[in-house]
Amino acid sequence: MLRISRLTDYATLILASLAGGGLASAAGIALRTRIGLPTVSKLLKQLQHAGLVRSVRGAHGGYQLARPAAGISAADIIDAVEGPVALTECASGAGQCGIESTCLVGHGWQRISLAIRSALTEVKLEELLRRDGAFPPPDLHQRPGARWRPLVRGRPA
Repeated sequence: MLRISRLTDYATLILASLAGGGLASAAGIALRTRIGLPTVSKLLKQLQHAGLVRSVRGAHGGYQLARPAAGISAADIIDAVEGPVALTECASGAGQCGIESTCLVGHGWQRISLAIRSALTEVKLEELLRRDGAFPPPDLHQRPGARWRPLVRGRPA
């Protein structure tokens, strides 16, 4: 199962909370997102290191997006928290796998990793913030009993 980590999900929520503009303190972000302050602080450091947020010091300081929401991709967020997306060892770079020289499927997995990376790069934070149904529901009929449920206020409906 391909799935982002909970921390990446939280990082996305933090960035979304900053997308309205202005400065916000870590404590204010924690209150707005209902994510614990230690987790918010940890993620803000990672997001700042990745160049997605910037901090302003001082009594009226806080955090803000380092660039517009339209300039931050889902791939940027995942990279900041989890590192680059790679489905297999060989997809993360040459020389990472012990059987690379004899592997018959490595190029196929690399191709799949690149396609996923490309799709994640195309989706921007601005689009993730939309609530207008711009993304069609996924087809989950491949798994027995699975059904799609839209999110309502961050929780399954």
